[in-house]
Amino acid sequence: MESIANFYGFRSVLRLIVLCAFLCSLGCKTKNEQSANAVGVEKEGYAKGSFGYDREFLSKHYKDLVVLENGESSILISPELQGRVMTSTASGDEGKSFGWINHDLIASGEKKEHFNPTGGEERFWLGPEGGQYSLYFEKDAKFELDNWYVPKELDTEAFNLVRSRKDKAFFEREMKLVNYTGTTFDLRVQRNITLLDKEDAAEILGLNIPETLKMVGFASENNLTNIGPEDWDKKTGLMSIWILSMFNSSDQTTIIVPFKKGDEDILGKKVTDDYFGKIPSERLQVQDSVLFFKADGKERGKIGISPQRALPVIGSFDAKNRVLTIAMFSLPEGATDYVNSLWELQEFPLSGDAVNAYNDGGGLGPFYELESSSPAMDLKSNESSSHIHQTFHFVGDEGELDKLAKGILGVSIRELSNE
Repeated sequence: MESIANFYGFRSVLRLIVLCAFLCSLGCKTKNEQSANAVGVEKEGYAKGSFGYDREFLSKHYKDLVVLENGESSILISPELQGRVMTSTASGDEGKSFGWINHDLIASGEKKEHFNPTGGEERFWLGPEGGQYSLYFEKDAKFELDNWYVPKELDTEAFNLVRSRKDKAFFEREMKLVNYTGTTFDLRVQRNITLLDKEDAAEILGLNIPETLKMVGFASENNLTNIGPEDWDKKTGLMSIWILSMFNSSDQTTIIVPFKKGDEDILGKKVTDDYFGKIPSERLQVQDSVLFFKADGKERGKIGISPQRALPVIGSFDAKNRVLTIAMFSLPEGATDYVNSLWELQEFPLSGDAVNAYNDGGGLGPFYELESSSPAMDLKSNESSSHIHQTFHFVGDEGELDKLAKGILGVSIRELSNE
């Protein structure tokens, strides 16, 4: 549909009359016809980097976008992209857009063969990525980039929007996937997104949220059901739910990962830091129970925390824009079998990470990722399991943000803003 500005570009009086009639018809629609979640282009000229800009842009390229909103807090979801939370704001349409979006790729309309990095603040994937039970390599293929394909069900195909209301949206998709060894998985994915307010955040995080801080938060409950006739077991390979969040970075953004303190002989190494080559010490500082990872989107690197070390929280702080981001997620007590995504035939295919973080350096961003995974799911036929991932952005006074960081992550962010 053309915008109002385009209509006024015509000098024909007849066109103007048609426009007035059109606007009148919009005003006469019933409340039922005007969905609370429908995305419209209400105002032009938002600054790039704002939620309004991304909302307008995405509405031109994707159908049936869903907006959940509460005052100035909003999130934008695309059913066409697997019920993906594309972005969010804590300050209305003119506020900062937190999700990283690949505007150039989306605008081009191109569909890439291996993977379409369209971006998005929180997307649903399945693990493992590599190894003999990989979902991203065909049977007996070499573990090389040319042979790596993201399943279309997780990349370009839509999830069904089951229903939505002002603060919730429910999505579903059935799929059939085949892993590297040739095992076929019949599964149903149910993905439920809920917008969270400050009372919800206070209950989840276990502390009060100051009224002076702006906040947006949302939770995704991701449910996987084995709808095939066969049970899933370790012999044929297992899957895990994998949630990846892509955020806009700045030169002053730092990822903060608290972990369990303890002897390496008992808990294992503190961090895996060589997924794409060893991360230099000036970009990764590892202490007894927390690490700081530079997230400027300028040098590729990934870290992982084992389930023996992991805590159910990870965060980041953007000192430039005074944004504290927190992710909390399911981390079942005592679960140690997590799928291994290394690109090789593995001796220990269930020795993977529960928590990951990634800093991009490949020219797409700048962006960074905070990631969580469920344990490997050995589901019997018709059995289900779920993984919850919750995201919060807090914006405002650095002193108030520092109190939150201490209460949630156990560290002060004041020193990070002075780097």
